[in-house]
Parts: sequence; structure tokens; C-alpha cells
Amino acid sequence: MTTPEPGTVSVLIVDDDPLVRAGLTMMLGGAPDVRVVAEAGDGGEAVAMAARHGPDVVLMDIRMPGMDGLTATETLRARAGAPEVIVLTTFDADEHVLRALRAGAAGFLLKDTPPGEIVTAVRQVARGYPVLSPGVTRRLIARVAESGQDRRRDLARERLARLNAREREVAVAVGQGRSNADIAATLYLSVPTIKTHVSSILAKLDLNNRVQIALLAHDAGLLDEQT
Repeated sequence: MTTPEPGTVSVLIVDDDPLVRAGLTMMLGGAPDVRVVAEAGDGGEAVAMAARHGPDVVLMDIRMPGMDGLTATETLRARAGAPEVIVLTTFDADEHVLRALRAGAAGFLLKDTPPGEIVTAVRQVARGYPVLSPGVTRRLIARVAESGQDRRRDLARERLARLNAREREVAVAVGQGRSNADIAATLYLSVPTIKTHVSSILAKLDLNNRVQIALLAHDAGLLDEQT
């Protein structure tokens, strides 16, 4: 693997199938601003390769022998200067995807996603934007087993109590999948002000991205209250 040029997005590909890795490497190799810096065949190797190469983005398979992609995602995202992680899955209803999102993954892609969309997703998460549409996020949440729902709701509401009233409104709007521009128009605020509120929410609640805000708002039952 080569060292990426300045301004390019460096990617680590993690999958136990060599053919999948080769296909993704070839696919991403066609983008002038994306460079694959390393490949790994399991989660343990992924953690080591990430420490060695410092990629901007990791494409992470879920089911692998040894350390699986979920554990590897949790391990990577717990570290300082963590790369963004996009989990790869065969089924969009896979309940394990939610665990990856809670661990800080920027989203997920189906393995049969068109090449152009994969490249776009890599660029997007490198800029700090998740690759989950609101519809997909809500569908995933809806598939999660309901065991422990009351306890999750209590814990989520306890965390959200750290927010002021305006931040709570913004958190609910983020959970509804609204853009900063939409939230600004609804609350009669400027887009920069909304961005400041989102940053404050992430800092106060120790979250990684907007997807985690949405999940927390859902767990607290705030989205149900809005319907």
C-alpha cells in the first residue's frame, strides 16, 4: 500500500474474504482523492493496521473470525484520534449494526452498494457526516429487540437532562432526521447557531456524531412524543 497524498482520504479495508477486499480496493482505487493504505482480515488485525497507518476511514465487515467487526469498532472508536468507521453488512436489518452505531460508527453500507455510492460515503464520513438516511436509521431502530426498553429510556432521559431546553429541541430535531437548515428554519435561528448547539450536545453527552444523538433521543422516547 502507498502513503496517501495530502488532501486525500486514506482508507483501511477490513473483511475476512480476500476477494471482497480486492474488489473494494480496486473500486476505491479509481477515485483520485481516495487511497487504500492497508487491508485486514479480522478485527484484531484491523486494530493493529489502524494504529500503524492511521487511516481516515475504516470499511469494517461485521462477521469475521477472531475479533469481529463490532468489537473492533468499539476498540477503535474508544481511542484518541479514532478513524471514522463504516460497517459493512449483507442485511440492512441486521440488529448488530445498531451496536456498531452506538459504538461510534459513522454508518453502514450494504455489500452490494453501487461503487459510486461507496466512494461518496467514504468522502462523506471523512468530512464528519454520517452515511445513514433518516429512514434507514428509523428502520434499524425499529428492528431492535425491546428487552430492557424501560431501563434504556430512564438512562437516556437522565443523560439528556444535562441539556438546556434549546439543546433538547435541537436533539429531537436531529433525531427526526432534519438538516441544520431545516432545524434553523423551524426554530427561527441561524444555521451557525444550530451547528453550535449540535456541537454543545455532542460535548455535553460525550457522543461522536448525529446518529448517536438520534439514537439517544429515540431511547428517551422523545421521538414518540413528537408523533
